[in-house]
Amino acid sequence: MKGRMFVVFLLCIGLLFVDLFDAGPAAAQFEASNVIRRVKVRVVGTGACGLSAHVTLVGHSGPIAESVTNDQCEVEFFNVPEGSYHLNVNGQGFQAVDSGSIQMMSSGSTDFEVHVPRASDVDRGFGAAASGFVSTSDLGVPGRARKEFDRANELIGKQDLTQAIEKLNNAVSIYPSYAVAYNNLGVIYGRLGDSAREREALQQALKLNDHFALAYVNVGRMNIAANDYPAAETALNKASAFDPTDPNALILLSWAQFNERRFDEAIATCRRAHALEKPHAFVHRVAARSFEQLKQAPNAIAELELFLKEEPPGPRADAARKELETLKTALP
Repeated sequence: MKGRMFVVFLLCIGLLFVDLFDAGPAAAQFEASNVIRRVKVRVVGTGACGLSAHVTLVGHSGPIAESVTNDQCEVEFFNVPEGSYHLNVNGQGFQAVDSGSIQMMSSGSTDFEVHVPRASDVDRGFGAAASGFVSTSDLGVPGRARKEFDRANELIGKQDLTQAIEKLNNAVSIYPSYAVAYNNLGVIYGRLGDSAREREALQQALKLNDHFALAYVNVGRMNIAANDYPAAETALNKASAFDPTDPNALILLSWAQFNERRFDEAIATCRRAHALEKPHAFVHRVAARSFEQLKQAPNAIAELELFLKEEPPGPRADAARKELETLKTALP
């Protein structure tokens, strides 16, 4: 069976985007004041609906419900309390995925999609949107190391990060040139708050493969969390250069530039992300804040309206609406 790389960085980036402007902790469970009668989840991108995927709904206190996809690649959960959840997806023929934090509210959409790349798309170690560069060291991964890596992916899907670390350490012990395993180790350490080991593991991943776009994105995310925006910008520029199709690098880059008060550059980077025609709604909020700093309220309003067009439901949309109302009230 081919190895499956868990794109762990997506989980952390998803939480980060929620928290950049909005004060509340993204992963905190809402107090259950309402119950959603039906939540539908569609698994997208596997190319193998016949091989049923296992979907687990995970709340703040642990798994809430689980089910197996039908022939339409869908599952349904019933009587779900409002709150913040994760969707974990596992199955044969594709990569295990954690959706990151999802806000489920009875007043918003109750249909969700989780995108999972096929294992064949991620064997090269660059995520679903693979770079043209291939690490030759990863092409010869021994079977024993790959088996430990695959087991780590399963454990990550179950939120058993301690055991996942053990399996990844076994993988790099068997195969010291396993750059993808070091990347995943780094992100797990970051989730556990061990910034020293996070940095060490990501640096080792890049030492083994200096064209590893995904690892550069994770270094950028790590530096943003540490408020080191110049270092973040350096890493994210490299990530974008090695994988120009990845919107995550540009989204994080725009945020770093905004915090360096280079508002024109942040707006230009937002434009680049928008041009990719991939999920990028958050860049409109970054652009809006940049225009606000430049005293260009009409442009800021236009960006917020674009954000709401692309992401109408959810807490981020509610915050954007309040910001939009404030700007419109301030206009002559």
